Amino acid sequence: MTQSWRSLTAIVQPGHRIASGQATDSPYPGGSVALQQPHFAARGLDLAGCFCGTLNLSIAPHRFEMVAPRYTFRSVDWTPHHPPEHFSFSACQIAIGDRTVDAWVYYPHPETKRTHFQDASTLEVLAPWLPSVQYGDRLTLHLNPDEIAILA
Repeated sequence: MTQSWRSLTAIVQPGHRIASGQATDSPYPGGSVALQQPHFAARGLDLAGCFCGTLNLSIAPHRFEMVAPRYTFRSVDWTPHHPPEHFSFSACQIAIGDRTVDAWVYYPHPETKRTHFQDASTLEVLAPWLPSVQYGDRLTLHLNPDEIAILA
């Protein structure tokens, strides 16, 4: 992914653990992302290299807004538990020390999502498994400024 990036410091935050299926009360034992991936692949986005769970990255005090994501998939009917949802994706990169990995900002549209909302300072990111990353870690998140606006 060759790109002109907007770089921000981000802090790894705990999430709801629904995307990965690790929440004890998750209705999706294998995780929601694992159930969604085939639907995204059928629409042109292959996330096979990504861990089936999200990295929740806080960019506080900044907020973000998806303005022109690379992919938007409407009415993805991925579960019988609730109505179809809209999802958007923007390519990004995560820099940890001297390593940089390609990843995707994963954005379930709040207007079609029923539960487990994130605040406007937290981006959910799909990336390869990063075993050294822990809650509270600071890393550098490179975002596409044409696709995601950063607000003060």
